[in-house]
Amino acid sequence: MFAMYRHFVPSQYVHTVFDITPESLLKKGIKGIITDLDNTLVEWDRPEATPRLIEWLAAMKQAGIQVVIVSNNKEMRVKSFADPLGIPFIFQARKPMGRAFRKALAIMEVKRDKVVVIGDQMLTDIFGGNLNKLHTILVLPVAQSDGFFTRFNRLVERRIMRRLKKKGQIMWEEEN
Repeated sequence: MFAMYRHFVPSQYVHTVFDITPESLLKKGIKGIITDLDNTLVEWDRPEATPRLIEWLAAMKQAGIQVVIVSNNKEMRVKSFADPLGIPFIFQARKPMGRAFRKALAIMEVKRDKVVVIGDQMLTDIFGGNLNKLHTILVLPVAQSDGFFTRFNRLVERRIMRRLKKKGQIMWEEEN
């Protein structure tokens, strides 16, 4: 039974994307980031990037680390966020299914062992990244509120998290 749960365990856990530095990624040989958008980079209802996020993305670009946004949200939401930043994106990604992850790898032309997946949801971002044999980084959700489907996912994730903690598979505590 536990074998199924291991797919929900991230390779790494940090509080925010700002805890992930270009230097730390370069040390691991990372050349690409597949990142979720809503509640990972910004609040799910924030239309554009914050100044701090713009700086973070610029630092990644300057370090030669490519970023692709992979979101389950609609085209208009993802496009209006990503286009002003000049970041490639995949919308209606159907995470955790693997097609969008493979497409993001193809866009970057980077091998999977040189890519990390960053996201705030175990059921979509982490599970999908792990199934595709990618290094996964779980972040705390940026906002306390979520869209309808994400609220359901959070309920399931809390159950998985309790089980993983009980089995000693995760050692961090959520601060929300």
